[in-house]
Amino acid sequence: MSTLSKVQRLAEVVEQRERWRAEGKTVALANGIFDLIHVGHVRYLEGAKELADCLVVAVNSDASTRAYKGPGRPHIPEGERAEMVAALACTDRVLVFDEPNVRNIIRALKPDVHVKGTDYTPDTIPEGDEVRAYGGRVAVAGDPKNHSTTELAKRLQAERESK
Repeated sequence: MSTLSKVQRLAEVVEQRERWRAEGKTVALANGIFDLIHVGHVRYLEGAKELADCLVVAVNSDASTRAYKGPGRPHIPEGERAEMVAALACTDRVLVFDEPNVRNIIRALKPDVHVKGTDYTPDTIPEGDEVRAYGGRVAVAGDPKNHSTTELAKRLQAERESK
């Protein structure tokens, strides 16, 4: 499957989810901004993929990123961020979402496991109650939060200013 064909609307991903379910496959949902892709993102998504047969990644839209991170973010437009996430071998489907959280995606997709990065614990995952309500589970994946797009952008700005 080509990279761009992995990027789909929620309704298309839900249809694919039903096909996967009929095949007996499990689905993990991960989400994030993925602004400047770094090794922390890769480790998070690869860790999420290890928890299920198929990995769906929800990427924050430009508007939801600005609402969450403030003006000046994202650095990379949503379509390009979604395409870069889709290019990773561990991802099966990618969608872009506008909401402040993934509750609506969870309600529609009903992933077997909802996975967050190591800046969370299973008890602090905001949508955990939504997932547990239908019998799903939550998990944490990736390496310690030693990588940050915000810190990377600050470092690049400092290097640019020092020249």
